[in-house]
Amino acid sequence: MSIDWESINASLPFEKNEDEYEQRKALWDGIDVNGNGFLSLAEISKGIRDVIGVDELFDCTPAINRAFHYSKNRTEGGEQGFDYIEFREFRLFLQTLRMFFEFYQAFDSIDEGDDRKINKEEFANNKDAIEKWVGVIEDMDAEFDSIDVNEGGEILFSEFVEWAMAKDLNIEVEEYEEE
Repeated sequence: MSIDWESINASLPFEKNEDEYEQRKALWDGIDVNGNGFLSLAEISKGIRDVIGVDELFDCTPAINRAFHYSKNRTEGGEQGFDYIEFREFRLFLQTLRMFFEFYQAFDSIDEGDDRKINKEEFANNKDAIEKWVGVIEDMDAEFDSIDVNEGGEILFSEFVEWAMAKDLNIEVEEYEEE
């Protein structure tokens, strides 16, 4: 699937400027339909479908879940604690959703078995693509083992995200260069 990165970027206003703040506020108001000032994961997911309206984002549940759980735990917890996202966390949610969506595109392209896990063979088979995203990897086996934190013999998306963040993985540039 070819991703329209311009559309994805335009739909997730996370920059720190007045225009994108206003866009974020409008999104928030559209998603927080009951006006209680906080959003659950279910409300966020529904909002991505109904308010943000980008099918590729809505269909990427692992990125939504990961961005939600990452963002809700980054502040001291508001009135609702750590189970919800408040507006002050919403910018971070949009930013991490964009980043984790990109990471999922990379992860999914390596996951040849479509089982939402990457084994050593799949990782090794995609050495060229991985090195385009993160730079040279001298020892693919050692790199795989460093990502597989739970030592389950497979890389889970959550493990891939941590590795990709540390490596500053970027596939969007590669997509634009190929056009």
